[in-house]
Amino acid sequence: MNHPCDPHRPRWHFSPRRNWINDPNGLVWFDGEYHLFCQFNPFGDQWGHMSWAHAVSTDLVNWQELPVAIPEDERVSIFSGSVVVDEANSSGFGEGHAPPLVAIYTGALRRNEGGQAQELAYSNDRGRTWTKYAHNPVLDLGLRDFRDPKVFWHEGTQRWVMAVVLPDDRRVQFYASGNLKQWTLLSEFDAPFEGQGIWECPDLFPLPTTSNQDGPAPWLFKVDVLAGHPSGGSGARIFFGHFDGTRFVPFDDSAPTPQWADWGADFYAALSWANLPPNADGSTRALWLAWMNCHRYAKHLPTSPWRGAMSVPRELRARRGADRRWQILQQPAAEVTRLRGAQQAVPATTLRNTVLDVALPAGSDGHALDIELTLTDCSAVRCGLRVRVGAAEHTEIGYDAAAGSVYVDRSRSGYVPPDDDAYAEADHAPVAHAPGPAQPLKLRVLLDACLLEVYVNDGECVISEQIFPQPGSCGLQLYAEGGHADFAAGAVHAMA
Repeated sequence: MNHPCDPHRPRWHFSPRRNWINDPNGLVWFDGEYHLFCQFNPFGDQWGHMSWAHAVSTDLVNWQELPVAIPEDERVSIFSGSVVVDEANSSGFGEGHAPPLVAIYTGALRRNEGGQAQELAYSNDRGRTWTKYAHNPVLDLGLRDFRDPKVFWHEGTQRWVMAVVLPDDRRVQFYASGNLKQWTLLSEFDAPFEGQGIWECPDLFPLPTTSNQDGPAPWLFKVDVLAGHPSGGSGARIFFGHFDGTRFVPFDDSAPTPQWADWGADFYAALSWANLPPNADGSTRALWLAWMNCHRYAKHLPTSPWRGAMSVPRELRARRGADRRWQILQQPAAEVTRLRGAQQAVPATTLRNTVLDVALPAGSDGHALDIELTLTDCSAVRCGLRVRVGAAEHTEIGYDAAAGSVYVDRSRSGYVPPDDDAYAEADHAPVAHAPGPAQPLKLRVLLDACLLEVYVNDGECVISEQIFPQPGSCGLQLYAEGGHADFAAGAVHAMA
């Protein structure tokens, strides 16, 4: 249960006990544990004094928060980066038989004129304590802004590869190293679109594909932009292409518009887990997680004593769409279903210009739910689901026939950040087909107090948003406006 003085605290998304967090960093699996590091202010609930917070989990859903892993010092603040398992001890940081964990992060000089370069720290005790490399930085171009290294081992060329951004140039550079200490420039990549903001937090990894997909598996390149997202703020752009260990070449370089990892306002700085073990059948697994927030209003949100939370870990795959372009599929990691408790069935029903109250699972207060809903036909102008329904407030999740999209409408969701007109506007994700018997529209909605993740049609698009209703707003409703809507039998699961 949420504490009465902390009504917005998520129950099964990661949030810190206290203070500010933002970008996830250093996601890595090692020795039976999933590690989550992230940007953290040890001294308050606003951005500043950037250090790395640390949490671990054995199952991706129950997290143990540990002491600060890498604190700022008198010289640098610790900005975003990644962690690798140095199996061969190429860095020489290892002690004994176990490989060291090595963090590669941006050190931001604590002086008025700034300055950013890439630095190292290492751990020989499963990430519990960290030592900063005595000869930092290891990659310094003398720039004010040069940050967010994502490092991985490239098997084909038998070397470490780093993707790191020049934010104001909207450009990523790729570097190679044999020991994580000396780096050589390999290539660069940019993709101009008008209206985009600076680039941050790159990621690059091969993406598993759905069955029966022809051709080699694509590589996914992701970069976050501070402006230009359809929600009116920041977001994660994605590109599919090929990476040969030296250069990333996109498949869709002639695409007229960007592709987005998430169509909501609150999904930023997504980072993939490194060193994941294979699935039981030997197939590879790709997981990532993002900061569920938006820089535009993050400092104004009504949470205390914490500020900031993460999405659930998401399982990623790629498939070809009808136009033969690759598209990303995202689903909550399978482990999330372990948190399901009591279930309330939702009978199949047809609505016409009306609203239907939906019963909650036994013992649920309506704040923490996993909802499965399918629209099998819709002649309505709008139809779908309302969550956190209360006196004069609710959040609407549905299908907009005129726009041909799924949307989340926060206009009546409760608290609105000051001077932020875009917050209360509906955010839309396009879908290929209107709901119909042959092609139903499937929605999976994760609701966790102030956090809302909407997965459409098995994850072909996602909308992630924050909402801040009154604690007593806990109802569920189905609705149809301007026509009829057919709903198949669904289910509402209480979440532990």
